[in-house]
Amino acid sequence: MARAYSDDLRRKVLSSYGSGKGTMRELAQRFDVSYGWVLKIAAAQRQSGSYKRVPQRRAASRIDTGLIRRLVEAQPDIVLVELRQRAAEQGVQASTVHLWRILAKLGLRLKKSHSMPLSATPKRTSTGAKSTSRPSARSRPKT
Repeated sequence: MARAYSDDLRRKVLSSYGSGKGTMRELAQRFDVSYGWVLKIAAAQRQSGSYKRVPQRRAASRIDTGLIRRLVEAQPDIVLVELRQRAAEQGVQASTVHLWRILAKLGLRLKKSHSMPLSATPKRTSTGAKSTSRPSARSRPKT
């Protein structure tokens, strides 16, 4: 994601425009920013009276993170779909993606189970071609 331009750059562009050192298009070229951005910050300054950026607002999550933590602690091997169902039973509706973000914020992570059997699917080669080499005598299972 692109970072916002600094308040210092906003101030320089707007003060240059205010002192008549060029048109908005010329200043956009001089400061290597888009003409649309210069229009946007000029309109924001007219509206608010300040050159500073408006802080970005993100809605706070309405999901009780304590409930999610308790559900995971009660069943550490729970998968996201089950976690979503258990949360829904408690009256909390959330997508699996949102639950994933909450788990990451809580410092909890889902781990692979080491008790599962190995996958029967052979590993692919980098080109996708089948391997033509035969396994060595040491790598063959003993019968």
